[in-house]
Amino acid sequence: MAFKRKAFFFIFALGIIFLILTVLWDSSSICNLYQKDMAGFRRNSDDFLKLPEIDCSRNAPFLVILVTSRLGQMEARMAIRSTWGKERIIAGKRIVTYFLLGNNSRPYDQIGIITENILYKDIIQKDFMDTYYNLTLKTLMGVEWIHKFCPQSTFVMKTDCDMFVNTYHLTELLLKRNSTTKLFTGSIKMHGHPIRDAKSKWYVSKEEYPGENYPPFASGTGYVLSTDVAREVYVVSKNIPFLKLEDVFVGLCLVEIKIQPEELDSRPTFFASNVPFSPCRYKKIITSHYNTPAQIILYWDGMEKTMDEACPGDLRISGT
Repeated sequence: MAFKRKAFFFIFALGIIFLILTVLWDSSSICNLYQKDMAGFRRNSDDFLKLPEIDCSRNAPFLVILVTSRLGQMEARMAIRSTWGKERIIAGKRIVTYFLLGNNSRPYDQIGIITENILYKDIIQKDFMDTYYNLTLKTLMGVEWIHKFCPQSTFVMKTDCDMFVNTYHLTELLLKRNSTTKLFTGSIKMHGHPIRDAKSKWYVSKEEYPGENYPPFASGTGYVLSTDVAREVYVVSKNIPFLKLEDVFVGLCLVEIKIQPEELDSRPTFFASNVPFSPCRYKKIITSHYNTPAQIILYWDGMEKTMDEACPGDLRISGT
C-alpha cells in the first residue's frame, strides 16, 4: 500500500511538472531544458545523456546490477528500487543498481526521466531509440560505463525490468568462488541456433548471421560477468558484427576473448522462465522471469521475512 501511495505521488508530481512546463514554455524552451540537463553530465562522458552519481574510485561496489528498461517502465523501476535493486551491504559487500535507457522523440518522456533521475540518480542513458531491437546497444552502453567509470567494481550483472533477482544468494555464491576474475555465468544456452522464421520475435536472417549455430551464451534475462570480462567485452565488441540479439552478441564477444560460460552452483539458480513463488524456493535461486512490479514487491517481502527460517533440505548440525 505504501508503494502504491508513493508511486501515485510520483506520477502526480510528474503530471504537475509537465503541466507547468507546457503552460509556461513552448517546445523550444523545453528542448533547451533538456539540453541543459544533458550538459551537466557531459564532463568526461562522451555521448552519455545521463550518468549516475557514484565515484567508484572512492567506494567501489562489489556488484553493479545493470537493468535494461524502457522509458515508460517507471512502475517497474520503482518496484526494483524498493526491493532487490535498493543499494545495500550484503556480507560486507556493497551492491548497487542502475537502469539502462535509450531515448525517443517525445519530449514529455524525457522530462519524466529527467525528474526521475534528479530524485534517484540511478539512470544511464544514451541518445539511441528505445526499442526492443536496441537491447544490444543498451547492454554495450552498460559495459562501456563500467569500463570508463567503474572499473574498480568486482562483478557486473545484466538483467531486465521484469526479473526477480535474489541479491543475497547471488552474493553468497560469488563470495564462495575462488576467483573474482574470468567469470561469465547465467542461464547458459549451449546449443542455440538462429531462428529463420520471419514471423518470430527472435528472427535472424542469414545476412545478419550466416552461421548455423550460436556460440555458448547466457539468456539475456540475467547473467553475471566479472568486471575484467565486462571490460574485455566492451573492447572487442567494436570488432564484432552487430546482432540485435543481445545475449548472442555477448556470446560472440566471449568467443573472441576466449571465455567459456560456467555454472555458478551445482544446482540451477538462474531461470529464464517464471519460478512459482515460495519463500524457501526463492531463497535458493538467483533469477525468475515474467514478474509484475506488484509481484516483485510481494515476493521480496515474503523472502526477506523468512530469511532466518529453516527450510526443508537445509543442513542441520545436531549436538553430540
